[in-house]
Amino acid sequence: MTTRQEIETLIDKCATGDRQAFSDLYRYTSAKLFGTALRILKSEAETEEAVQEIYVKIWRNADRYRAGGTSPMTWLITIARNHAIDRLRARRAMGGGMDEAEAIADAAPGPEALAMAASDRSRIVACFALLPLDRAEAVRRAYLEGETYADLASRFEVPLNTMRTWLRRSLMKLKDCLSE
Repeated sequence: MTTRQEIETLIDKCATGDRQAFSDLYRYTSAKLFGTALRILKSEAETEEAVQEIYVKIWRNADRYRAGGTSPMTWLITIARNHAIDRLRARRAMGGGMDEAEAIADAAPGPEALAMAASDRSRIVACFALLPLDRAEAVRRAYLEGETYADLASRFEVPLNTMRTWLRRSLMKLKDCLSE
């Protein structure tokens, strides 16, 4: 167990390029920093890589540590925590690794859903065939293509309220047909 003063001294020596001090700092603190990163990353292999990168940051930034301020372990843990969080965010931004890909459900419909959709499709087509052609076309344009009622009224040369009535009655007929 090392004291706060000993760790501060090792960080100060690292700032001057003392490799033996860096080796000692690693030996005394790596288990704690590994645990910090592992809690965030959840993967030992990724944590091992992250700890190497964390110690590179510590080596390069040792001159930024201010003795007498925050605890040296707090400073080291903050570097480890921030680095692990950055790796986690980068992993998520890239869509995750293969471990995460395994947990993603396939969005494509299964065989049962495809069979049901084909059956539903044929029923819908049969029900549309019961509507007059202009009404069926108006329903398709309104609800599948997003045309407004006003555009449809203009296209079919009928008053707006008549178009609303066509669509409402057509939908009622489709509902009745599909519920049989």
